Amino acid sequence: MMTSEQLSPRWVSPPGDTISDILNERALSLTDFAKKASLSHEIANKLLSGEVAISAELAVTLAATLGSTSTFWLNREKQFRSELERLFGNPIQADTKNWWDNIPWNELVKLGWIAPLSDSHAKIIQGLRYFNVSSLDTWLEKYANPTHLAAFRTSSTYSSETGAVAAWLRQGEILADEIACKKWNKKDFEKSLDSIRPLTRMKEPSDFLPLLTQICAGQGVALVIARSPTGCRASGATRFISKNKAILQLSFRYLSDDHFWFSFFHEAAHLILHGQDRLFLEGTNLTSSHEENEANAFSSSFLIPKDHLHELKAIYNDHKKIMRFAKNIGISPGIVVGQLQHINLIPHNRYNNLKVRYSWVDGKSLTT
Repeated sequence: MMTSEQLSPRWVSPPGDTISDILNERALSLTDFAKKASLSHEIANKLLSGEVAISAELAVTLAATLGSTSTFWLNREKQFRSELERLFGNPIQADTKNWWDNIPWNELVKLGWIAPLSDSHAKIIQGLRYFNVSSLDTWLEKYANPTHLAAFRTSSTYSSETGAVAAWLRQGEILADEIACKKWNKKDFEKSLDSIRPLTRMKEPSDFLPLLTQICAGQGVALVIARSPTGCRASGATRFISKNKAILQLSFRYLSDDHFWFSFFHEAAHLILHGQDRLFLEGTNLTSSHEENEANAFSSSFLIPKDHLHELKAIYNDHKKIMRFAKNIGISPGIVVGQLQHINLIPHNRYNNLKVRYSWVDGKSLTT
């Protein structure tokens, strides 16, 4: 038989949610609200996040500004604080603290993915909202892989990699929601790769990424670029968020054109070859070696077709021949160098000057 504790929902809503609903209904901005209530913008913002508690004086102000009674607002605050203590404890329970400590929140703030907050309970609420889950249990079900989930439930610990990867994947979902896509069509997506391949010769991300995003969206694939936070070693990921829409997520982790384009076609291979019911995450050992080998072979042969492989042995010791070969088959010289290094025809420190190098600008955009 389930206990009353098990039956109780593990979610909490600050009074700020009620305030936000009222402001939305009345088409009032936070600035408008702060002015009407004679509050600073900072206090008004913290009130919405739950960082500022509703005092008796503030309850009177809210009643006069937004309606209802001061008793309503005081009861709303009391309910909120009671739920916080029930769900997270006072002090915060060990499992929740462990979850919090293993997600790189400060870096997510720097990346602009979440807002900076000081109150510990408000941070936890914002964290749950970032992940679009109602509780820690729901987060575990959605984001923790079976190995980490088992370890967490038996020892109340799990690796920081899990939290960092989950934050990165969630950012991909948020960005993908903003991309309007046509319905997924596997055959058309595979055909579209022929029109994508010439983009490898474009140097500036600001030139090729919009075109790449547009082509992918036309086939039901939301291409998202998100810088990976510390602890997340993933360079690419694919999954379907519905039967008609897939996410192809890349991190530009290695900041060179050979790695980026190999990763793109590698992830495209997962969408084409390996079905719609799994997450494929490159760089984290969550994908079988057989599937990875298939995706690697697809990407390699698509970039340099097999009938051109014999030419590599004749060009590997001459950078001009490498550039000419790359132009003839329609890809960037950096990709050719990367493949030559991969098959050990040249060492990994040779001809790297032919690769295009990228850098992050403010952690959000890329340039050469």
